[in-house]
Amino acid sequence: MADGLSLKDLDDEKRQFSSRVWFLFLLILLMSAGLVARFVQLQVYQYETYTLRSEKNRIQVQPLAPPRGLIFDRDGEVLASNRPASSLGLVVERVPDLDAALSDLRHWVKLTDADIETFRSKVAAERRPGAAIILRENLSEAEVAKLAVNRFKLAGIEVNTELVRYYPQGEIAAHAVGSVRRIDAGDLAVLDPVSYSGTRFLGKRGVEQHYEAELHGEVGYQQVEIDAHGRIRGVLKIEPPISGQNLTLHLDINLQRVAEAAMQDHRGAVVALDPRTGGVLAMVSMPSYDPNIFIRGMSDQSFARISGSIYTPLFNRAVNGQYAPGSTVKPMMGLAGITHDLIQWDTMIDDRGEFKLPGQKRAYRDWSWTKDNSGGQGMVDLYRAIYRSSNVYFYDMASRASASQLTDFVGQFGLGRARSVDISEASSGLLPTAEWKNAVRGEPWYPGDNLNFSIGQGDLLATPLQMAVVAATFANRGLPVVPRMVNSVDGVAVSSAMSVEPIFGPTVADWEQMVAAMSAVVHRGNKGFRGNGTAWAYIGQDIGYLMAGKSGTAQVVEIRQGEEYDEEELSEFSRKHAWFIAFAPVQAPTIALAVLLENGGGGSSVAAPVARTIIDAHMQSELASR
Repeated sequence: MADGLSLKDLDDEKRQFSSRVWFLFLLILLMSAGLVARFVQLQVYQYETYTLRSEKNRIQVQPLAPPRGLIFDRDGEVLASNRPASSLGLVVERVPDLDAALSDLRHWVKLTDADIETFRSKVAAERRPGAAIILRENLSEAEVAKLAVNRFKLAGIEVNTELVRYYPQGEIAAHAVGSVRRIDAGDLAVLDPVSYSGTRFLGKRGVEQHYEAELHGEVGYQQVEIDAHGRIRGVLKIEPPISGQNLTLHLDINLQRVAEAAMQDHRGAVVALDPRTGGVLAMVSMPSYDPNIFIRGMSDQSFARISGSIYTPLFNRAVNGQYAPGSTVKPMMGLAGITHDLIQWDTMIDDRGEFKLPGQKRAYRDWSWTKDNSGGQGMVDLYRAIYRSSNVYFYDMASRASASQLTDFVGQFGLGRARSVDISEASSGLLPTAEWKNAVRGEPWYPGDNLNFSIGQGDLLATPLQMAVVAATFANRGLPVVPRMVNSVDGVAVSSAMSVEPIFGPTVADWEQMVAAMSAVVHRGNKGFRGNGTAWAYIGQDIGYLMAGKSGTAQVVEIRQGEEYDEEELSEFSRKHAWFIAFAPVQAPTIALAVLLENGGGGSSVAAPVARTIIDAHMQSELASR
């Protein structure tokens, strides 16, 4: 190699090294400046935004459902309360593998296929995002303990202990008090999402439904700190909920028990009112049901058995059942005849067991008619027509009346109208008129319609609640009442904005005479064949107070001309309905009631003893409280 020739240029390498060092220095400087700028942006300019996001990941605001208000009877006995119950829920949004989670949970709690199916249907339905979906209700203490130990293994599990509705009386007064049901998708569409956040039950029947706003209360909130698995680490802030208001009913639960026991195995209803206030003292619908089943939860099969029963235990016969009232309308018809000068108290006819319109062959029978023509009541005036319940007397009167003279007068008692303070589900029944018949059936009002109407048959339909109001109106000598369930809310008396007008037409003397005739139904006895009141043999003996009443036996199927009614030949649901309306004590009534026994038979023989049992219990209670 020639002298002076070198393979390395040290100066050039120094220059290259220096340039690279400066390049890297500048690069690091720029990167550091960018990082600092980003820090400034995050920590200064976007501080509040990212602080809020961080807090949302760490802190949750949870609604606190308010305790539902309690319901008491008139003497302070609890009819609806709350008790703690534990439930298992899943927040689906926090569960990575739902199928795996459900499979694992079966090792710790009892889960049926129906539970899983119901849960999946809830997941698919409309719901609150991020809310726990209930998988199992009413966990045992052992199940709660197992879930507590294994909770770390699954995200999204929530075990909550909350106050749920409880009905300590069970089936007693179930239709009167009502019940709550789980909030469904349809409810969510109309409910205030803020007020009902955290609430799973809603009043759906009876008092529970009508007074939902008062019973519900106001929702509360709590701020909780959670970890990465969604578990609560602590409560940071709490705003407690406000409990719902307590209700005190007019209902006498002891009288309710007596009334339900008196019904025995009969289908039917009883409504007892205080004629002074309109307060409902007892409201029975049989068969009944235990409202707690809707809180505990039940399978679709169980619900189908209850809802599909031919005896319809969920149906409130007291306010929704509509039946022909039979002869219980005769006191009203008698006063209608007096008002329109169709009859007088001393108007007499010869009741031979049947009545025929002029020029017609069809015979309209008395209840006592027999094939051998031994029926009939003989010579009867209005007083006797009431206590012996003569059909023929009212046929004769109705044959001379216009349709409106009878229907308009009866309408004053509340038939054909759903009139109450707080029984929102009450049916209106049916008060047929000539206009209604023409509009609905395209037919005129025939003279025979008047005759059927006069004895509470034909198209006339009434509920037991309406007939209790009729009884109370007679107790008050012509002043109707407006039925009401609730006496006070949180100790403050509830007043009614509804007012009713006295019945127009009868005089004071007419009312007293009709009350006397209704008293004779019960108390006129030992007068020989066809001389006693229709109910005397069944309830009028050994009675220590004065009761006024009227029986009714409403035909369900038509009996052909010339044929006698034979109960043994008819199926259960084709037999007559038994009615009895009554009030006591006559001079200063404190109770008025209506008893209906579906397909029960005779009003005096079957329904009247039920009424006597109830009024006896009420009178004993009244005496004990003095």
